[in-house]
Amino acid sequence: MKSFMTIGLLVLSNVFMTLAWYGHLKFKELKWFENAGLITIVLLSWGLALFEYCFQVPANRIGFQGNGGPFSLLQLKVIQEVITLIIFVIFSLLFFKNETLKWNHLIGMCFLVLAVYFIFKK
Repeated sequence: MKSFMTIGLLVLSNVFMTLAWYGHLKFKELKWFENAGLITIVLLSWGLALFEYCFQVPANRIGFQGNGGPFSLLQLKVIQEVITLIIFVIFSLLFFKNETLKWNHLIGMCFLVLAVYFIFKK
């Protein structure tokens, strides 16, 4: 149960992280933000990042072996990185239609998934 809760919270965290880090690149298309300055965009992104932390911190606390969770620190980090990659790819394909996924991107992602395999291998 802690495994699923940890992964679910990490997914939610990464949705907010991706919106905070890259969503602002689409803000100029929204009427409200078309003339927003850099400080405004930074503050909006920072506000979104707050929600990232509201999910990330509990995910790590619940999932960490030192707190009774199922994952080591290295395992948590690798899980988080792969989730970040998956969320980012979905986000970029949905919101940035001019971005393309190329063969070298797919190979790099396969290597990251292999990293998960090797991190979890006993």
